[in-house]
Amino acid sequence: MGVWSWKRAGVAVGVLVATVAAVAQQGSWVVKPEWVRAHEEFLASDVMAGRGSATRDEEIAATYVASEFMAYGLKPAPGMSGYIQSAEVVSPALDGAAVLTVNGTSLKEGADFDVPMSSGGSVAGPLAKVTAKDAAGAKLAPGSVILLTDLPAGTSAMQAAQRLRRSGAAAIVVEADDSTRQMFAMLDGKTRVPLRLKDSDAGPRGVTIVTVNHAAMERLKAQADGAAVTLTVHEVAGAKPRETFNAIGYLEGTDPASGTILLTAHLDHLGIGKPVDGDAIFNGANDDAAGTTAVLELAHALAAGLRLKRNVLFVCYGSEEIGELGSTYFGKHPPVPLKSLVANLEFEMIGAQDPKMPRGVLLLTGWDRSNLGPTLKAHGALLGPDPYPEQHFFERSDNYALALQGVVAHTAAGWGTVPTYHRPNDDMAHLDLRFMTAAIQSLVEPIRWLADSDFVPAWNPGGQPKGRE
Repeated sequence: MGVWSWKRAGVAVGVLVATVAAVAQQGSWVVKPEWVRAHEEFLASDVMAGRGSATRDEEIAATYVASEFMAYGLKPAPGMSGYIQSAEVVSPALDGAAVLTVNGTSLKEGADFDVPMSSGGSVAGPLAKVTAKDAAGAKLAPGSVILLTDLPAGTSAMQAAQRLRRSGAAAIVVEADDSTRQMFAMLDGKTRVPLRLKDSDAGPRGVTIVTVNHAAMERLKAQADGAAVTLTVHEVAGAKPRETFNAIGYLEGTDPASGTILLTAHLDHLGIGKPVDGDAIFNGANDDAAGTTAVLELAHALAAGLRLKRNVLFVCYGSEEIGELGSTYFGKHPPVPLKSLVANLEFEMIGAQDPKMPRGVLLLTGWDRSNLGPTLKAHGALLGPDPYPEQHFFERSDNYALALQGVVAHTAAGWGTVPTYHRPNDDMAHLDLRFMTAAIQSLVEPIRWLADSDFVPAWNPGGQPKGRE
């Protein structure tokens, strides 16, 4: 083809691109179900082995997301040379020889008790004997070692212990039962210790759960309330370094000083675990390949339109499942100043309709805390109030760390208590792709409006969180 023909072709292509952009800007962009399915088919496939946190599979997922951002025309975020932000994480392991001591009575791990979950360090505190029926209203000194007793018939010890994880206790001790033994078996008989970012403060994280045999429980029940309890653990040296990966794409606005809209999800899941009905791969199609797909398709739609006034930052975090490490690192090393973030909308498990919500509507955590949700709904977003306030979903996703720093940040989700949650059958067969596609479609124009407007979301009085609630 001659020079003249190439020029003419270039003009034609330029006109076509401008036309496509104008059409998208006019509100006729259609999120195609085959695009949604394509993302899910890759991210939730068995070959991805469950996208375990801080693993090579997570890195592959981040690379896929980054390549899609590039294909849509997004650019690396300010100060970044590429589309992936990585961070080293510390993966402590314990030697299985912990000792629990109270008033001269010493119990040994393996013989008298197991430690399914550990904060990663030794703990010490006053003994607080609490019956299950009094647990909800018990007044506990911070750092107590709770001895949970008298569980009603049919109540699993692990479930009862989990209910006290927000109590401020240093450790929770329960008598072993089928639920604790089953969980410990799922962990291959090894203590689960939270990973942490290498650049974070060292020290214990979260609460330790100890399961004792019947004889040990009787010995502990004989101790007085307030007795000093210590649990001494030992970390194994020489753990191999690991990394977690955030995929980040940037759409610069015409007025960068007007702020940045942040759209996020997490791209990791649980990896491979103990088989359930012969299936050991925790695919995470809903949790949170679905949210990742939402971020991808919103990036696709917004990048195809005319330039927006505000910047839009698209981020898919790594290592949410092991303590929101990716979002924590992002919050400490943001490519744009956090004070410039106008709002953050996180997408979590949007692949199934919640039966408590109106048909086709996503729940938005912390609905009453700010004016963001109602405003987006007024512009056509299929969003509504979270019907599960007792589950504290607002504090359990990647939005929360930013909310604590003042950013108006919420999570949009589908079924908050979906039966496939953290199970191997969270797979393609259990996704509602029609619901998912329609939900993403409903957000395109409201988010485009938000990114092209002067509206600044604000916390309602008393709505901004001040700490773990």
